[in-house]
Amino acid sequence: MASMPPLGSTMRVHQPYEGVYAFYDGRLDGVRAYSTEPNWLDDGAYALGVCSYAIVSGEEALVYDTSISNAHAALIRDRLDQVGVRHIRVVLSHWHVDHVAGNAVFADCEIIANDLTAKALSDNKNTLENRTPPVRPLVMPNSIFKDRRDLKIGDIEVQLRHVDIHSHDGTVMILPQLKLLFAGDTLEEPITYVAEPERLENHLLDLKRISTWDIEKILPNHGAENVIIAGGYGPELIAATGRYVRKLMRLRDEPGLANEDLLTFIAEDFRSDILTYYAPYEPVHTQNVESILKASGK
Repeated sequence: MASMPPLGSTMRVHQPYEGVYAFYDGRLDGVRAYSTEPNWLDDGAYALGVCSYAIVSGEEALVYDTSISNAHAALIRDRLDQVGVRHIRVVLSHWHVDHVAGNAVFADCEIIANDLTAKALSDNKNTLENRTPPVRPLVMPNSIFKDRRDLKIGDIEVQLRHVDIHSHDGTVMILPQLKLLFAGDTLEEPITYVAEPERLENHLLDLKRISTWDIEKILPNHGAENVIIAGGYGPELIAATGRYVRKLMRLRDEPGLANEDLLTFIAEDFRSDILTYYAPYEPVHTQNVESILKASGK
């Protein structure tokens, strides 16, 4: 039986860049965070590895996603207090539960989201507050932007940009001085989770758009801990995600591709070490395939 230490107690804190903190939890063999029964926290986040981030400059901080529970969010806030932060703002990468579950801990802060995220959270408030585990109360964003917003966190310039990848309401965060992209779930390694199969064409368009940006490193919210510690993924993750999405789209006309497991489906990217195989993503791939076949009436 899996062990279940206190919620948040297995979270690790890393500093891949000066002023950049990564709060990583999960990807621990034989460990679950919430319950032995199926639930979104363990199966959709903790098992895959989940990371929230904070940008710190002087007494100011910007938190990128509030993690998977109030316990995790409280630990993030405690660490920021310890390093002398007195003013916190929050950015939500998108509306999904594993990115907003700790909002209540930052209820006294400016919580920034794009207009599509604000609407999605409002539309899905009852669902999120009654999931297993529940996010109750769901604290809503209080600072809304459309398309793009630029911020200054102490001496650090931050750009927020809306992208339609994984979820229609994605917000990515760029530190232009470091040529560093915080991707939320728009980029995930080894594969993206297809939440909106009817929007794959849109996702490809925005993947192409991101590929033109002046970015050298990428920090996703789901990925390998050792890569995040080392400073993140290279831009090749963008192209690999595009290849996976395009092959998923082929399922509409080639349903036989559904018989390929993940290791086979993108074997070339695994062989070339662009992506690293991680077995818990096999069920994610299966869900992706099923959702696309269902959406296409197969």
